[in-house]
Amino acid sequence: MSNSVNINNKIDNFNLSIVMPGDKSISIRWVLLSSQAIGISKAENLLESEDVINSIKCMRALGVEIKKVKNKYITQGVGLNGFSSSRKVTLDAGNSGTLARLICGLVARHNKTMKLVGDISLSKRDFSRVIKPLKKFGVLFKSNNNKLPLIIRGNEYLRPITYNETKGSAQVKTALMLASLNTPGTTIVKSIPSRDHTELMFKNCLKIPINISKKKHHVIKVKGLNAYKGFDYKIPGDISSASFFIVLTLLAKKSKLIIKNINVNKSRIGVIEILKKMNGKVNLINKKKYKGEEIADILIRSTNNLKSINCPKHLNTKAIDEFLVIFLACAKARGVSRFKGIQELRQKESDRLKIASNFLRMIGVRIEEKFDSLKIYGNPKLELHNKYIVKKYLKDHRVFMMSCIAALTLGGNFLINDKNSIKTSFPNFISLLKKLGAKIS
Repeated sequence: MSNSVNINNKIDNFNLSIVMPGDKSISIRWVLLSSQAIGISKAENLLESEDVINSIKCMRALGVEIKKVKNKYITQGVGLNGFSSSRKVTLDAGNSGTLARLICGLVARHNKTMKLVGDISLSKRDFSRVIKPLKKFGVLFKSNNNKLPLIIRGNEYLRPITYNETKGSAQVKTALMLASLNTPGTTIVKSIPSRDHTELMFKNCLKIPINISKKKHHVIKVKGLNAYKGFDYKIPGDISSASFFIVLTLLAKKSKLIIKNINVNKSRIGVIEILKKMNGKVNLINKKKYKGEEIADILIRSTNNLKSINCPKHLNTKAIDEFLVIFLACAKARGVSRFKGIQELRQKESDRLKIASNFLRMIGVRIEEKFDSLKIYGNPKLELHNKYIVKKYLKDHRVFMMSCIAALTLGGNFLINDKNSIKTSFPNFISLLKKLGAKIS
């Protein structure tokens, strides 16, 4: 079966409602946290992507029973420090940086030697940001210049730490919080604000003693060695997946879309805030709260009046996974858009800042790229007529999806490689596009 798609036609106007797959960040956290609960946990709408399936496989390798019954996943938790494994067990995180970094904290007290591996893309990424603080707890690591594979050995005698997390990384923050669960005393994490799903789950699902002060920096205090019971979770839709359909609708002609039951956590809706500042017709309706998370339907209408943005830096961490498709919207906006302090894009599955720059140049958009910034000279009349080939970028699912949205809204004749990359986060991406009328072969 071909690992590429051809798109030769713009999408026609549409007026529909769709549902997104489950939130990836919450799905992975549910798998990991339910594994150390006491008793049974159940999840509905768990994202069935490679990243989440790999999370389940890793927990099974550590002696946790997780099975699917009808439309629910059920975990028989083993309790804190209840993991069991063979000597030198291998944990394969595949393409998931979230899973790989979080699991380093989760196994902090498992006093067995473990090998953590990943695919080619993940093996190029830096793990020093979790290795350094976890060593302070007492976890032992061996690595190849802070990259995978990692040899990890937990420590039965963990010690609480105080750590200043300076990158705004929810992965690092969560890894330390997971380590704190098995650590006596109080662990303190001072963090630049980032997505807070873990804090909400600790507070609303696990009832873990946690104190959070929110000023310029967040200070999170977790009291360790508090066992928690199994918990159920109905996982809302993923805003990162929804972002591609938001921009598709904005750039399509005379279209309207409602995306139902999306997690619109304030730490995740940078894409909506940015697009609204650009005159995007994006509104949240039917808002509600669930286990501390904010849930809503997203209503989007087409517009031909997007304007440029000088993006405030405080939105960077809230939109870090959506910048590729945001840049695409800027290419069609009036004026010059500016983004600063976005070097974290170079630490993703691929160097997304470089890839975005190359893609925009390829389709005739003037840009200025620096190590930590991007300037995009928008053109509201941008229309494509040539042939374009988008090659494989280290299995980066978001590059593939952004390329599809460009082809369906800007025109041209596109051959887009690496279709299988969407299995990482959004397996039904193409089928949903076809539901809206997209012609993809």
